[in-house]
Amino acid sequence: MTKAVVILNAWESLEELLGVRFCNRDLLAQAMTHKSYVNEMRARGQEMPDNERLEFLGDAVLELAVSEFLFRAFPEMSEGEMTKMRAAIVCEPTLVTLAEALRFGEFIRLGRGEEMTGGRARPSLLADAFEAVVGALYLDQGYDAVVALLERLIFPRVRNGEFLQNNDFKSQLQEEVQRRNLGPLQYNIAEERGPAHHREFVAEVFLGKRLLGVGQGRSKKEAEQQAAAQALQKLSQIAQDGSVKWPGDGT
Repeated sequence: MTKAVVILNAWESLEELLGVRFCNRDLLAQAMTHKSYVNEMRARGQEMPDNERLEFLGDAVLELAVSEFLFRAFPEMSEGEMTKMRAAIVCEPTLVTLAEALRFGEFIRLGRGEEMTGGRARPSLLADAFEAVVGALYLDQGYDAVVALLERLIFPRVRNGEFLQNNDFKSQLQEEVQRRNLGPLQYNIAEERGPAHHREFVAEVFLGKRLLGVGQGRSKKEAEQQAAAQALQKLSQIAQDGSVKWPGDGT
């Protein structure tokens, strides 16, 4: 079997998972092409586009589609409530879950360095690929096709109330820490990375001098929320093990 046939079969398999047949399959290939692969191919004399521009477009289309859905599906919901729910739907953890369910890690084209450092499972890379696919589908078949895709993948979960739960992990963590009298919390933005139009932040949350959680997000607020979510999980694990000292106990 030739390399061209293998690649063709790969895109057909991805289309089956998506439930979409692209008119221009080159757009799907571009959505699955990381810049590390492009750089490696350029060094071999081959030029091709990476997925960053499609990611930029897909981010905007995704936010519009989700906003319109919430506006129509929840007529009693306030602007603030819709904003909070939209943030929960389009945040990195949700997009990563969707990308993993669609097995994107098997299809993304990566350079060797990115491959060796675990790029296929990297959350930010998977979330970016999902947005790039949305952008590619929008260019290939228009806005309605994107809505149809989201209707299959995410909108039923929204209707079922999955995103109505309290996603304010920082408040939950603060309440838990105060309830147990564990001491002060402190958040720190440890890293900022990515292009200016699509920054990614890494946040840390400390209890006293102990690192309790690390999170990533498209904004400082989202990164801090994810760090707080990890901290809550760690506190829960500690609570289940009576032999483990609580953070902030001075030991």
